[in-house]
Amino acid sequence: MSRHILVIRHEGRPAAIEAAHKVEQGLTDLGLTPVHGLSGPEPELVLVLGGDGTILRAAELVRNRGTPLLGVNLGHVGFLAEAEPDGLQEVVQRIADRDYSVEERMTVDVQVHTPQGDIHEGWALNEATIEKLDRARMLELAIGVDGRGVSTFGCDAVVLATPTGSTAYAFSGGGPIVWPDVEALLMVPVAAHALFTRPLVVGPNSVLAAEVLERSMMPAVVWCDGRRRMPAPRGSHIEVRRGHEPVRLARIEQTPFSGRLVAKFDLPLSGWRGGRSAP
Repeated sequence: MSRHILVIRHEGRPAAIEAAHKVEQGLTDLGLTPVHGLSGPEPELVLVLGGDGTILRAAELVRNRGTPLLGVNLGHVGFLAEAEPDGLQEVVQRIADRDYSVEERMTVDVQVHTPQGDIHEGWALNEATIEKLDRARMLELAIGVDGRGVSTFGCDAVVLATPTGSTAYAFSGGGPIVWPDVEALLMVPVAAHALFTRPLVVGPNSVLAAEVLERSMMPAVVWCDGRRRMPAPRGSHIEVRRGHEPVRLARIEQTPFSGRLVAKFDLPLSGWRGGRSAP
């Protein structure tokens, strides 16, 4: 029975297109069938060639299928990717040998309740962001957790993130880095004009909420992973909770997340002895 591997590449990067040709030839040589869509047999894995944005696009494409994603970083930081371009041959061989593990990453489900009675629904792997439409004005929001108000302030945005998304927009907004196997939700205000604007980390069963206040000078927009948007006019109530459908990522390396963190951010390690006595 033929084994199908869905190959998704960043169409705007020549390096990704070239890498796709190489891996498709490698897969074929090993008896696997590379495919470029979901109209045929169900693929056993999605091989993604690009940056984190391409991986987010692939996650959207196979939503509700449970198909694992394996990313090769041809972008910038590439926190979601598993391998670098110089490891393409090993990646192809590991796929052929089924020599990889699969981990589940928490997602969030998003609801926007408008004052007109409309309900818009979305989901995200990294984060949902409530953003202003006019860069010259502040967005007035009230935030809450588990049905209780916490604070109100003017801001540029509020990021509602998963642990996976803690190294993305939430990190840029001053939020903490949360290990991806931690079950939690993050709320990170961005450029808030108030005394209490610290990031919040809550349990996985909590519900994060925000309301676009009537006194806000403009409506808001809710973005999911920077890809899918929902309108949030003044008076809207937004809720973010743990998603019902995780994203599955294939892993071929057993490096702990701390090692990935050091590698991706090129962090200095001089002076670290790992508990050993100084010579």
